[in-house]
Amino acid sequence: MQKVVAIDETWIRDFKPELKSQSSEWRGKGSPRPKKFKRAQSNVKQMMVLTYDCKGVIMTDRVPSGMTVTAAYYRQFVQKLRRKTHANGPDLLGNVVLILHDNAGPKLGKDVRELLDGYSREVLPHPPYNPDMCPPDFDLFPEMKMDMRGVRFSTLEDLSASVTRHVRQLNCSSDLMGIMDLPKCWDAVIRQKGDYIQGL
Repeated sequence: MQKVVAIDETWIRDFKPELKSQSSEWRGKGSPRPKKFKRAQSNVKQMMVLTYDCKGVIMTDRVPSGMTVTAAYYRQFVQKLRRKTHANGPDLLGNVVLILHDNAGPKLGKDVRELLDGYSREVLPHPPYNPDMCPPDFDLFPEMKMDMRGVRFSTLEDLSASVTRHVRQLNCSSDLMGIMDLPKCWDAVIRQKGDYIQGL
């Protein structure tokens, strides 16, 4: 598991409603229910690509506004990741690195596959539409966004600064256990025959 590097992208938005568990409160019998709002559209949002392993977040990449993660963009990201690990993570270079990313089209392109082969990076097979087997989905992203829920960000700079702060906090903690929990998740998915696992 120490050789697995997970890569995925997510939207970070100006405001995320609190979870039910965060906004729950004791009320007397007959008390009115709390009012819930309908989320309005906003331009304060950021697509981010994040990479992490069992030690924490290795690299974050903010996709420029108006752009999407195409095969060409993802290939450049992999090249930047290679340079960063070459400079900061020499322990990764001497071993086989196992890349775990989803089956989105840009990640399956010929240019990306050839680049990863050239770097001697083995790609772990990943079934489509299965967040229970994608550590960023059940581990990194929820942990990163938890403290941002219920907070409104007025600018992209404020949003970006908050993400940076939360990533640093996660890297200083031992909260990110998704990579090491992968064998348990794989076993659970096999037992459930691919069905969604609530609260895994």
